[in-house]
Amino acid sequence: MEPDEPGTSGVATKIMPLAFPKGKEKYCELCQREAYIQCSECQVTFYCNADHQQADWVGIHERICQMLVPIRAMKDIYDPSVRKKNQLRKRHLIKICTLVAQSKLSEGKGEEALPAAHCCLQTSIDLYGPNTIQLVPAYILLAEANMGLGNLAVVAELLSQAEWAVLKNPELGASIQQQLHRSLGQFYTTTGNLETALFHFANDIYFACEEYGLDSSATTKGYFLIADVFARQGKTLIVHSLYSEVAERWHKHLSSLLETHQKHADSSVDSSVSFYEKSQRVEMEEMLRVMLEFEQKQSRRDVNHIALIAHNLAMLWFVSGDLHKTCIPTAQQHQQHCEEGLCGP
Repeated sequence: MEPDEPGTSGVATKIMPLAFPKGKEKYCELCQREAYIQCSECQVTFYCNADHQQADWVGIHERICQMLVPIRAMKDIYDPSVRKKNQLRKRHLIKICTLVAQSKLSEGKGEEALPAAHCCLQTSIDLYGPNTIQLVPAYILLAEANMGLGNLAVVAELLSQAEWAVLKNPELGASIQQQLHRSLGQFYTTTGNLETALFHFANDIYFACEEYGLDSSATTKGYFLIADVFARQGKTLIVHSLYSEVAERWHKHLSSLLETHQKHADSSVDSSVSFYEKSQRVEMEEMLRVMLEFEQKQSRRDVNHIALIAHNLAMLWFVSGDLHKTCIPTAQQHQQHCEEGLCGP
């Protein structure tokens, strides 16, 4: 395949078999089938066809292309200093792939998240070895990417591997156990096993409290996901109660961030400092929007609660630098007050 052929982004060339040692077959980066083309930029990444090359390029490879050269070049692998440098490179690569995959998942781009999640898992296996506890975050990330695409059999297999690794390491920290229970809860919610989902979300909150404290905002996603299960069961009073808990915790947390933001501005520090990764901001905004929409649809609306959620949205946008959005919750709040007969003349 020529480099300028459609679908290759101009970075793919045919593999030249004589360029590699005898018996060293090359496999596709995404599906592990036999490869026929390679990236012409790094020359250490291979694909079975142009579609997979293009998907990987869009998903992650464009960002990490040159990073892979020293990691995969296999030069001086017996030199301890080279091995140490490559271990550091692999850890950095895992971090980049994780952030990219999380960002794409938060935007609903599950298919684009797959290459980054896959690279994260393969690099983790290469660095830590198979069947190790360090693979659990990568298993979870790849499971979440597949969950959004409806590949539930793949999700079940990945989460089973993660569960097995956790069971073999009972002393494991609470943070990873929280992540695993959250993913299991989302999986069982998707498959309709709501009681099992509630069990895992409850464990999500338990381990979040253990890791971050009882009043931490880290527990809010667990409460939100439990509310979603009860909403599916038609238990609106419980949903309202859980959303109130989430809104109050976010209000305390965002108020603190707003105060920090203002101190930065007063001290001539760049006030556009990002307090969250993009994936976190998108996730928080989506949660607050869902809560606001739910409360506004209720026959007996809690105006104060609606105003609290709207205020949270405004604070989130303000500390994130999305100043053009901050008037939207105020307008929604004003409209709601008018509908309830609370506005002045």
